Amino acid sequence: MMIINPIKIIEKKRDGGTHTRAEIEYLVKSIMSAEFADYQLSAWLMAVYLNGLTEDETIFLTEALAFSGEVFKYSDDIKIVDKHSTGGVGDKTSLILVPLVASCGGKVSKLSGSGLGYTGGTVDKLESITNMKLNLSQKDFKRQVEELGCAISGHSTTLAPAEGILYKLRDVTGTVPSIPLITSSIISKKIAGGAMGFVFDVKFGSGAFMQNKKDAQKLAKNLVATSQKMGKKCTALITNMNQPLGEFVGNSAEIYEAIKVLSGEGPKDTKEICLALGANMLKIADVCETVTEGYSLCEEALNNGKALLKFRDLIKAQGGDASIVTNPNSIFPLTKYKHEIKSNRDGFISKLDAQLIGEALRSLGGGRMKKEDSIDSSVAIRLMRKIGCPIFKNDTVLEVYYNNEKQIKSVMPYLPSCFEISPKTSDFILIADCIS
Repeated sequence: MMIINPIKIIEKKRDGGTHTRAEIEYLVKSIMSAEFADYQLSAWLMAVYLNGLTEDETIFLTEALAFSGEVFKYSDDIKIVDKHSTGGVGDKTSLILVPLVASCGGKVSKLSGSGLGYTGGTVDKLESITNMKLNLSQKDFKRQVEELGCAISGHSTTLAPAEGILYKLRDVTGTVPSIPLITSSIISKKIAGGAMGFVFDVKFGSGAFMQNKKDAQKLAKNLVATSQKMGKKCTALITNMNQPLGEFVGNSAEIYEAIKVLSGEGPKDTKEICLALGANMLKIADVCETVTEGYSLCEEALNNGKALLKFRDLIKAQGGDASIVTNPNSIFPLTKYKHEIKSNRDGFISKLDAQLIGEALRSLGGGRMKKEDSIDSSVAIRLMRKIGCPIFKNDTVLEVYYNNEKQIKSVMPYLPSCFEISPKTSDFILIADCIS
């Protein structure tokens, strides 16, 4: 008879062994019943970090985490598609993609989180819209997806709850960078959310979790392979986060930029990545046969106003002030002051450090040091030049929107050193790879 207990589980992975499905299921059930103590679970996480998980072990863990709580279920004729970004600075793609894909006939079920650290969260950005409800019940969430084609809500504690416990321990035990653990964490929540297919935006660079393209590709391949072996359609784009995405970084400012893009305007890079992600989402949802066709559908929806109208309907359905769609200046800028940071010489922007800019926004009050911290949604940083752009002495590189002297003093250690100017221009490739 096989004996399974916490010590046996730890020892097996410590010694490089391979877990059975039964052992993984026991592990997750023991997490939920608290039979597996935190110090024992921490030991197992470190063993996984050091020795890894096989493809089968990753699938076993993903499934067990996904079904550790409630699971959204839709009728078979509704093909839910979801998108996940591995985080970044100025990444407002979910704000655009959810209504964009829905306006083209896709069904998007988007469960999002608040930001922690220097990367912003979709929920934080949407909370800058007056009266916007972002804690929908499962019943209301499902009904809105079925009727409107899309909904955005904060993560429910009843969905993949064992993953939430593991995540908190990973964060304090130095085991976050484990690719199998990242994979099971992300996909388990997508499965619990009811999606039949996913598009992953895996970022690399100074403002991303994965610092280089090679590591991002490794994670993307693992996400795609695991998803496909679990019967899910999946594609991953590898995107560059060595500079922030778009023109604005800040919660209400990113709503403003999203509205501009949904109106067929906005920064070229934000629009480019949203069209690419949206095209792949439509293909996965069987709205179109090819990515090229999906791209054309998305482009048309931005240009003819359908995507913007869907965003208006989404805000209205969730109790928010939908008038911002036709009057985006009502949401940004709302700060008392603006400070300009200027170039001291002629040349070309060769560096625009995403992490430093993200840290700068957090110091302004636009992000959190701790989960319980409140956010000033009005503060923002505007990027007047991007990598490769020409610039002359005394031209403005960055604009800082702030409300008091304490904020502007706190941001100054970050911004003057976040950019570099070189005599020669340089290229910035936004989408580095596609894995499917």
